[in-house]
Amino acid sequence: MKPFRAKGAELVARLEPAEAGIVGLLLDQLEQLLDADADDVGGDPVIARLLPDGHRSDPELAADYRELTESSLRAGKADDLATVRASLPRGGGEVRLDVEQAGAWLRTSNDLRLALGTRLDITEDSEPPEEIVDETDQQLAVYYWLTALQGSLVDALVAGRAGRR
Repeated sequence: MKPFRAKGAELVARLEPAEAGIVGLLLDQLEQLLDADADDVGGDPVIARLLPDGHRSDPELAADYRELTESSLRAGKADDLATVRASLPRGGGEVRLDVEQAGAWLRTSNDLRLALGTRLDITEDSEPPEEIVDETDQQLAVYYWLTALQGSLVDALVAGRAGRR
């Protein structure tokens, strides 16, 4: 991966073919989870992280909040997924984003990290694997790679704003 950099009004990065493939696969998995019937994923801790209760101490208020907001939250996440998918070079290559697309990438990469982090039980004490010996190590490596990708996008956004002042 060549990290995001501000280039004029755009933010540009380069993804290797495998990296673009991983992002595409993760987008598919997140989309399937968000599109699933609520009864099928009601106890899923990833859904609880992506669509948290609006009020933790009062289940009735939380249910009311969820009823009022869940469909718009899901729709926003679906729109962001579509934006990321449309700007993702399928076989790898250059990613060119405007500021709105960058927002969608930030929100979606955060959702992907939340999902992976929840599944992997990431804590503040978790660290990237020193070597990849199993599937969990592979998933941890992807989590930390997504963290780096997201960080480079934030840095590029900040640099782009500083350059426009």
